[in-house]
Amino acid sequence: MLKRFNIWYLSSFVISIIVVIPIATVFTSFFEDTSQYFELLKKTFFVEYIINSLTLLIGVLFLTFIFGVGSAYIVSFYQFPGANFFKWALILSFAVPPYIYAYSLFAFFENYGTAFTILKYLFGDGEYNKHIPKFSGMFGLILSISFSLFAYVYILARSSFLYQSQSLIELGKNLGFSKFKSFYSIILPAARPAIVAGLSLVAMETLAEFGAVDFFSVNTLTTGIYNAWITFDDLAFANRISFFLLLFIFILFLTENLSRKKAKFHLEAKGGFKKKEKIKLYGSKSFFAFMFCFILFFLSFLFPLSQMLYWTIKFPENLDGLEITDLLLNTLYLVSLSSLVLIIFSLISNYGNRVSNKKILNVLSTLSISGYAIPGVILAIAFITFIAWFDNNVIKALGFLSIKKIFIGSILGLVVVYFIRFYSLAFNGIKSGYEKINIAVDESAYLLGYSKRKTFFNIHIPYLRNSLLFVIILISLEIIRELPITLIIRPFNFETFATTAYISASEDLLEAAAVPSLCLIIIASFFILFTSKYILRDSNE
Repeated sequence: MLKRFNIWYLSSFVISIIVVIPIATVFTSFFEDTSQYFELLKKTFFVEYIINSLTLLIGVLFLTFIFGVGSAYIVSFYQFPGANFFKWALILSFAVPPYIYAYSLFAFFENYGTAFTILKYLFGDGEYNKHIPKFSGMFGLILSISFSLFAYVYILARSSFLYQSQSLIELGKNLGFSKFKSFYSIILPAARPAIVAGLSLVAMETLAEFGAVDFFSVNTLTTGIYNAWITFDDLAFANRISFFLLLFIFILFLTENLSRKKAKFHLEAKGGFKKKEKIKLYGSKSFFAFMFCFILFFLSFLFPLSQMLYWTIKFPENLDGLEITDLLLNTLYLVSLSSLVLIIFSLISNYGNRVSNKKILNVLSTLSISGYAIPGVILAIAFITFIAWFDNNVIKALGFLSIKKIFIGSILGLVVVYFIRFYSLAFNGIKSGYEKINIAVDESAYLLGYSKRKTFFNIHIPYLRNSLLFVIILISLEIIRELPITLIIRPFNFETFATTAYISASEDLLEAAAVPSLCLIIIASFFILFTSKYILRDSNE
């Protein structure tokens, strides 16, 4: 009996269950009784939450499509000065979370802000505030999120464009199509699955955004969830709102998955793949291509970086009392611990799926990787809800000491919720590496007398080295940027660069938010540049 017992299957099963429980909690909590606040919300602000969420989503999707597809098309099909630089520079926008971009945008254009200072320095005293546009509310929010997230669309669209055969492009020429018609009728449809996948990721991140939404005081479903927990201390109320947001999220999640399954990122052509030849641009066309990419790079990365650097230099007193070393150590501690946990359990889960091949395990794995599609604020609330229920109904019934303090307001709780949130990144990253290892390798190892454990450690781990490094970098980047989970679950007085910047900004101390924001951007940029070697390879590399 024990010999037939599959420890790998059991381990993978348990891991999937752990990740699924908080997700399921949100759905089951929908049917719980809530306080009178929910009924009041339905009569007052609930429709506003939904309309604002949809308006934000549509605006961000439109801009990220223009920015992402436009820049991907230019750097993929044309050769011009700076093209090789912009190829990787455009993804540096990932280093600037939407909430930090929001701080920069508001501060630059506010009354007597940075724009006013620049104009006064150049032209002397004047009534410049009357002519400086104000970027706040919904418009400022859409811009902040769009410039921060368009790289999702850029990366996936560029991957698809790069692997489109030259034969496909020549087809448009033979049919007498103009460059625009070839792009619209042939190139864009061929890249549609990749673009839809990118837009779906943007949509999920947009609906999950909390920091920028809160800063611009726009009422969305995400802020409604947070306020239900913080202001009213009502978990059922928060979960009820979470349910409606999850309906949006899962529709997008299914859309992204369906698109990804259909995506080839290249098209077969008769006679095989023919390497695409980039068109060299001259004169005004070259200048236009350069300026489009430069303006996008400047607005998405250099602009917020410069704003934070300007404040840091202008107000050096904000460095006093700011424990940068502690913030750095706290951030790296969370990154290291969470990455280790995610890597270990994702490896076990992937190998369990590989050696067992059970349908129920595949279903659970699919459900478990949906955690990334769920906003951090929802996962944090769902985690607290489950721990509270488990503590009240199971732990106390057994006569054990309460576990709330162990998991809520603790590093352990943070790591667990990070694990649930980013499990899909680790699982899918390692899975892509496993797909390159032919099952015949395993069979050969077994014939040589290797056990499953020895095959895992001696053969699979060395094969997966590059995939593991890539996953660690991605996870690190996400945790450095993560805000709502850290805000809700962290121990008392445990701060990171993200939470310190948010707290300062929420108290209208934008200048004080500059230093932690600048540090966050620099650290995130380091991880992005490391990642670029994996995700920006040309077809000939």
